Amino acid sequence: MSYTALYRKFRPSTFADVKGQDHIVTTLKNQIRAGRIGHAYLFTGTRGTGKTSVAKIFARTVNCENPTQDGPCGECAICRAIAAGASMNVIEIDAASNNGVDNIREIVEEVSYSPAEGKYKVYIIDEVHMLSIGAFNALLKTLEEPPSYVIFILATTEVHKLPITILSRCQRYDFKRITIDTIAARMQQLTEIEQVQVEEKALRYIAKAADGSMRDALSLLDQCVAFHLGNELTYDKVLDVLGAVDTEVFSRLLRCVLERDVLGCVQLLEEIVMQGRELTQFVTDFTWYLRNLMLVQSSDNLEDVIDMSSDNLARLKEEADMVDMNSIIRYIRIFSELSGQIRYASQKRILVEIALIKLCRPGMETSQEALLERIRDVEDKVEKGVALPPAGYMPGQAPGASDAGGAPRQKPQRPQAIPDDVREVVSHWPAIVGNAENPMRIYLKEAVPSLGGDGHLMLVLKDGVASDYFTQHPQNKEQLENLIADYIGKEMEVNIQVAGDEQEIEETYYDLRQGIPGVNMEIEEE
Repeated sequence: MSYTALYRKFRPSTFADVKGQDHIVTTLKNQIRAGRIGHAYLFTGTRGTGKTSVAKIFARTVNCENPTQDGPCGECAICRAIAAGASMNVIEIDAASNNGVDNIREIVEEVSYSPAEGKYKVYIIDEVHMLSIGAFNALLKTLEEPPSYVIFILATTEVHKLPITILSRCQRYDFKRITIDTIAARMQQLTEIEQVQVEEKALRYIAKAADGSMRDALSLLDQCVAFHLGNELTYDKVLDVLGAVDTEVFSRLLRCVLERDVLGCVQLLEEIVMQGRELTQFVTDFTWYLRNLMLVQSSDNLEDVIDMSSDNLARLKEEADMVDMNSIIRYIRIFSELSGQIRYASQKRILVEIALIKLCRPGMETSQEALLERIRDVEDKVEKGVALPPAGYMPGQAPGASDAGGAPRQKPQRPQAIPDDVREVVSHWPAIVGNAENPMRIYLKEAVPSLGGDGHLMLVLKDGVASDYFTQHPQNKEQLENLIADYIGKEMEVNIQVAGDEQEIEETYYDLRQGIPGVNMEIEEE
């Protein structure tokens, strides 16, 4: 026997089976009980929320010989005929493929014939917004004054596309997105019936990914169960099937962003890509994570609104104290824009990398949020204590530069004494750089060897990925010191100095290679 998908197998057959739409179910049941049945209904709402299912239950109930409080009895001849699709009393029409004037005229002609059995002829027109203007006009008169035995039920996901003349002739019912709790509880019931072992955390993630659609949730559950057939469905397995990322990864990524660690962000993204994760889903989930961060910072009592474990919530509250609201809003804006671009992009990874660099470098943007973040960075540096510029220094003037109009800037003076071990390192500099592995080799080619005030070797790097590689990751600096030790036969401490740009490096720091002939050349790999 062929397999039946979960969303088809467990399609609601009574009003009691409909989940998350109590406001609509109660109204329809009261109308049937009181005999106040309308002639035209409009069911609207997002996909998978039960519009067509409720329409079918309603159609069976009004024709049922022995209706119950929860809908059709399911046992009488009419109920069985409707369920088998053999009844002429319930006519389902897909407006997506039957959207012409002629299709609607056939309905108008059939309306004049009373039902052979039962009380009502019910026309269910799905995706009604797909009808042409001519088809809508052909339907208008019949929709307004149908025979007493005819009921029209129009279903659509895009109610804004319907003419106002159609809307004014129908009772409108808006189907809500179904909550995560409701979807998770329904899936728990079905997995018990199907005898499938599944973690509650896994069900809640599927429910969240379904975005309010019960049908989508059951389809995703079907997919995950099939992939791990015979085994317990865990949270990690669901992430694997859906190409999603664990919340802990988002926490690590956010902390890299807050530390302005571009290299850390790119390396973490590399891990995500190598694990086969879907970047579109990653962008959506990280945006949701930032939304939760914003809510946590807005109020202390949002545990019921934010769907995550107590451990993750505690970590989120800790991160909320590390970042201000304007920065969070900027992050959300950047990733919201990215989610609209990435779906059909051919180079998704590059777009994500650009977005992460924007998060780490507010200077790349000119928005108000980015400007405020740059101001806060300056304030933080002032609080921590930064070197004050020399007297006579003008804004925009490099340190050590002359403020006289047109006067040449002074070059940094060569140190009077250079320690022998530092001189030896500089003399071997091309070989040291050539023997380093990428990406260290690439970054060292941009470095300028200079002398620190304590007589130690100082490497000057422009502010950016290269400087982050050493300053944000101490193990890389230690690896460089070991590489140098192999050449000079002794341990040496290396100080990393970060400069704003090449002009600042040239005007502020003395390049020791200038004093050793043959060193300041193109570096060859050994």
